[in-house]
Amino acid sequence: MQAGTAANPLGTAPVKSLIWKYAIPGIITQLVSALHNIVDQIFVGWGIGDNGIAATNIVFPLTSIIIALSTLLGLGAAARFSILLGKGEQEDAAKVIGTSISWMLLLGAAASLITSIFMEPMLYLFGATDLILPYASDYARLICIGLFFGVLSTGLSNFIRADGSPKFASYVLVAGAVFNMVFDPIFLFVLDMGMTGIALATLLGQVLSTILALYYMIKRFRSVTLAPRHLRPRAAETVTIFSLGIAVFTTHVLMMIAQIIQMNGLKTYGALTVYGSEVSIAAAGAVGKVGIVLMSSVIGIALGCQPIYGFNLGRKQYGRVRETYLTVLRYGTLIAVATFLLMQLFPRQILRMFGSDNELFYSFGAHYIHIFCACVFLNALQPITSNFCTAMGKANLAFWLAVLRQGVLFIPLLLLLPKVLGLDGILLAGSLSDGLAAIVVLWVGLREAKNLSRLETAQKAELTGEAP
Repeated sequence: MQAGTAANPLGTAPVKSLIWKYAIPGIITQLVSALHNIVDQIFVGWGIGDNGIAATNIVFPLTSIIIALSTLLGLGAAARFSILLGKGEQEDAAKVIGTSISWMLLLGAAASLITSIFMEPMLYLFGATDLILPYASDYARLICIGLFFGVLSTGLSNFIRADGSPKFASYVLVAGAVFNMVFDPIFLFVLDMGMTGIALATLLGQVLSTILALYYMIKRFRSVTLAPRHLRPRAAETVTIFSLGIAVFTTHVLMMIAQIIQMNGLKTYGALTVYGSEVSIAAAGAVGKVGIVLMSSVIGIALGCQPIYGFNLGRKQYGRVRETYLTVLRYGTLIAVATFLLMQLFPRQILRMFGSDNELFYSFGAHYIHIFCACVFLNALQPITSNFCTAMGKANLAFWLAVLRQGVLFIPLLLLLPKVLGLDGILLAGSLSDGLAAIVVLWVGLREAKNLSRLETAQKAELTGEAP
């Protein structure tokens, strides 16, 4: 069934109510997904210990592969889909969806196969020590297989959201994450499966999410009529999808590279301190997972509002696009400030969730929070503005915003500062890159908001016959 666009609430409902309608399911999705990552770490901390926590951090770049590919193919296609839907071009919108799905199947399968074949050298590249490697290997074997299901379920959730069903998009990912959290302790403590059990719970949760996403796409997708003829890669649609998704894809690829460099830096420079390599990697990873949970609401808002931007841009309702961006920016900044205060005021209380009995874990973890996370209150600006530019079809601008924090600032600082400051150089690299990137991103975002105001003014002048 093809839906008309004239009465679509995306173009008529109050912006604030739309933001919460689309953002709340996105927030829930991101929050539960982040919680399932931190719950993995908590159970591993209590059941296996610091080396187990360190192992999950070493394997974490594989999760970045899922996010990178699913956003490249899912978010990029959903942005184009929403714009085409706003213009009433349903057939072209269906071609975009079909092309994206075919690429998800191909690249997801390739990711699983390649990482499975090169797993052990890959783990050493990610920063594993000889003590960490056995735990990381047990965990990574099934995580590699799950890449295929992770790419498909996460990517398809973007289409479900763009189809006007943000709640079901949330259900898809939440169901898998909840399954994971329920079966983690069963496989670890009841069945005594160790790191393999933690990974198995993750894999089965991804399979469940994939089944739910495919059910919606086959039985309930309503904006366009999807047919088998749409499910093949098309050159023109592929170029469009990749150009719109490349910004967020690049962000996650650079995050993965930065994490690999960071873990290797913690391994090298941590060994020169009282903390040692394993404790440094474990504590830094634990703090990172806490940060992901606390900032998941910002990511949920940023991703959830993409259909609002795209549809209204397609309808040339520039004022609504601008209002959405500025409102989301205010909400996200409030969340980021609250996250900053919580982490800075209660670092040891937060770290005690992981059940370590090593005082060095808490000492380094608190030190890491105070320095590395010193600019967390600014961290809403980049994801919200980058997704805003992507949704408006400004692929080049979104790309450079994505590259700025990780590629231009963080990675070079990670490589340079430790040579002068040792372990503290790694920590300082995080706060410096956050602060410097925020200045540039805020300037770009406000400039784009002003451009939308000019377009709105020119549009009104054209309708009234007056000079702008």
